[in-house]
Amino acid sequence: MNTRGLGSQLKDSIPIGELSSHTGAYGIQDTLRAGFTSVKNELLPCHPLELSEKNFQANEEKMNFSTLRNIQGIHAPLKLQMEYKAVKQVQRLPFLRSSNIALDTLKGNDECIGFEDILNDSSQSEVMGEPHVMLEHSLGLW
Repeated sequence: MNTRGLGSQLKDSIPIGELSSHTGAYGIQDTLRAGFTSVKNELLPCHPLELSEKNFQANEEKMNFSTLRNIQGIHAPLKLQMEYKAVKQVQRLPFLRSSNIALDTLKGNDECIGFEDILNDSSQSEVMGEPHVMLEHSLGLW
C-alpha cells in the first residue's frame, strides 16, 4: 500500500482550520460557543474508506449533475442548483432547528427513512440555546 499517497490524501481532505480549537481573547477555549473539546474530533480517519463515506452524498450529487448535464444540457443542473440555493436560504430563527423539508423534497429524500430520521431527532435534543445570545452572535454583536 502506498502510504505516501494516503498521507497526502488525508492532508488534502482535512482542512487545518477544523483541527484548531476556538480560543477566546485570553487563549482559553470558548466552551459556550465551541462546545466541549473532544480528542475524537481531532483524530484523522482510521480507515481509507471513511473519507469516501463522508463524501458520498457530495460525490453522488456531482455524478447526478454530470449525468443530467449530458442528457438535458447545461440548463438543467444550473436550474436545480439555483433551486437548492433558494431553498437553503429559507431558515428559521437561529435557536430553532429547521427540518429542511423543501430541500429533502427537491433531492428526493422525503420518501426515504434513514438512520438520522429516527435517532437524530433534533426536537428531543438536550441542547437548547439562549435565543438572544444566539441572535447576537449570528449578527456579529457578540
